[in-house]
Amino acid sequence: MLTKRIIPCLDVDAGRVVKGVSFVDLRDAGDPVELAAFYDGEGADELVFLDITASSDGRDTMAHVVERVSEQVFIPLTVGGGVRRVADVRRLLEAGADKVSINTAAVLEPRLIAEASAAFGSQCIVLAIDARSVRDGGPSAASDLLAPNHPGRAELALNPVSRWEVYVHGGRTPTGVDAVAWARYGAGLGAGEMLLTSMDADGRLDGFDLDLTKAVAQAVPVPVIASGGAGGNEHMYEAVTAGQADAALAATIYHYGSIRVAETKRYLADRGVPVRL
Repeated sequence: MLTKRIIPCLDVDAGRVVKGVSFVDLRDAGDPVELAAFYDGEGADELVFLDITASSDGRDTMAHVVERVSEQVFIPLTVGGGVRRVADVRRLLEAGADKVSINTAAVLEPRLIAEASAAFGSQCIVLAIDARSVRDGGPSAASDLLAPNHPGRAELALNPVSRWEVYVHGGRTPTGVDAVAWARYGAGLGAGEMLLTSMDADGRLDGFDLDLTKAVAQAVPVPVIASGGAGGNEHMYEAVTAGQADAALAATIYHYGSIRVAETKRYLADRGVPVRL
């Protein structure tokens, strides 16, 4: 049986790790290089580094920060933010990333997933999905974000039974795209893993959106990382059991010291979940 992974997340803005609630009200959480080294020593299975304003600011991920982080860790490092071209994927892999996460550009130009996975292997390509519950009234006003010639325009559009909508640009822009359909579509294009964040639950410490996590996990043949909402070890347990995720990601509970990675792993192991101790 494959072990479940515990993954701290470094959301980076202007060179500092930050954490907010539902993607807003950000507060400082420390230096990314120092935190990376700390989590490597704590026994984290992997580390995720997301430059959360790169896409919305129209700039590239800060490769120099990625280089400094990669020098401090000996566990797999996933990097995302501002990835728009295959060349961006190459640049981040050369800077020390093991995997590259693509979010906004993948929605707008899905062929990027196929091209990147063909160039570097699907195991290097992570499709990041920021999803929010569909509000009353159906599709968002931004449902025309996808170009008329977008290959998945009809297949991905929200329908009357859609429950979650994809957002891009760091959670700032609704797309009119059904999150579960998008996950399935992205896996078909060659994404080797899903990084699934519930915007509704993010930073609230009340637990993951288990319905969203399970829906995506059941829809795709690749590993799913649950993100958004971890407030304690019991939530991490729920994500990899009831939510059927392959990994659970957290930030707040680890950054501010309320829980340590080793404590989470012991909690899971004591309940029969296979983890790397």
